[in-house]
Amino acid sequence: MKYETVIGLEVHVQLDTKTKAFCGCSTDFGGQPNTRTCPVCLGFPGSLPVMNKTAFAYAIKVALALNCKVQEYTKFDRKNYFYPDLPKAYQISQYDLPLSRDGFLDIHMDDGPKRIGIRRVHMEEDAGKLIHAEDVSLVDFNRTGIPLLEIVSEPDISSVQEAYEYLVELKSLLEYLDVSDCDMEKGSLRCDANVSLRQEGLKTLGVKVELKNMNSFKGVREALSFEIERQGNLLDVGKPIVQETRLWDTGKLQTFSMRTKEEAQDYRYFPEPDLPPFIISAREIEEAKAAIPELPRQKLVRFMRDYGLTQRDVKILIASREDADYAEECFKAYARPDVKPIANWLIGPLLSEANTRNGGLRVLKVSKDDLLELVSFVEKGQISYLSAKSVLTEMIDTRKAPGAIIKEKNLAQVSDSESLNAIADDVIKENLKSVNDYKQGKAGAIMFLVGQVMKKSQGKANPKAVQEILKRRLSDA
Repeated sequence: MKYETVIGLEVHVQLDTKTKAFCGCSTDFGGQPNTRTCPVCLGFPGSLPVMNKTAFAYAIKVALALNCKVQEYTKFDRKNYFYPDLPKAYQISQYDLPLSRDGFLDIHMDDGPKRIGIRRVHMEEDAGKLIHAEDVSLVDFNRTGIPLLEIVSEPDISSVQEAYEYLVELKSLLEYLDVSDCDMEKGSLRCDANVSLRQEGLKTLGVKVELKNMNSFKGVREALSFEIERQGNLLDVGKPIVQETRLWDTGKLQTFSMRTKEEAQDYRYFPEPDLPPFIISAREIEEAKAAIPELPRQKLVRFMRDYGLTQRDVKILIASREDADYAEECFKAYARPDVKPIANWLIGPLLSEANTRNGGLRVLKVSKDDLLELVSFVEKGQISYLSAKSVLTEMIDTRKAPGAIIKEKNLAQVSDSESLNAIADDVIKENLKSVNDYKQGKAGAIMFLVGQVMKKSQGKANPKAVQEILKRRLSDA
């Protein structure tokens, strides 16, 4: 039997504010356990929460960027449940009157664009963190009360790849808005998934299973793939799917049952009595709109239009706002109609160096002027592309200018015919088989001979000049 996959994602984003959602404690990551707490975030009797104005403004900005309708009237609620990392035994969240509803995020698949509905974007506070040792479980409340956004998608996602693209697009948008560092290793971005299968062609939804503990995009991909296969196997043999919460085991690469799924009534939601309802004015919404920068999708369209680049190249260049800004600085400084040569360097050697150093293009600290100077040396035939890549590495490591490195390491390309003719003669004598192959019509054989000349010249020979000399030599012979 064939099944359709139905996926909805719940993404929790820690907002990058200096203080917590309802108190003045620091949100800095790390620190000694339980040192960034106070009576408010620990829920001591008599303590009262006060809304973080910056967190509220960030939340409105994200909602608008996701095309949501921001509610004029919103309130906070208590979500009641007991867990060791929840000191108050309730979480300040939002239930029936969330900050915003009914938005969307467009993703682009190989077969075209797809719109994923956003059911709601609402605010809440984070819980603490449990650390499980061999014989004990410890709790750190430093994270308790950090402002969170929960972004809930509609069940519009139909495949693992669509879920992955949605998360990539959402993460990029949040980084452009500069509201979160989105660092999954620190827990700044966390994802839960609701997965169900239904018989192909049916409109009714199957029994959903919630997946938790996915702390990387790779983990989300693997967990969804496993769960879809698990549910399909159960349905194939006529066994029912149990509505439950399952955890992803990164070691065994499988999900396992955590608990049966709670419903809303299990949390006994009621209005938070210590926080008043909030009325969001049209002025606040307009201010939030004005603070929204050019977003990734808009930048992609503009880069393709203004710089004549392919969608594939642009998607790489605009992966982060800092990288996109750096790329545009380089394009403008290049000041030529065709920026493809610079784009090739950015998505080739520079991105390779950035990945090696676990950062973005900006982290390399290569100024646009130094990069353009290096590219100019290659375009003028003064150094080879291979040598230029080694110069780039040296530039990053030492902060020296490219011209100084080329001079210091004697990397200037050899183009004078006398020197190259001598090396070419030696290569022809030493590689008679390739010479005969070329004369018999195997055009590719000459590239082997070019490679041998490059090798003998220690990479300093100008490959174009070498190819011309070899062709002339072999036609005369």
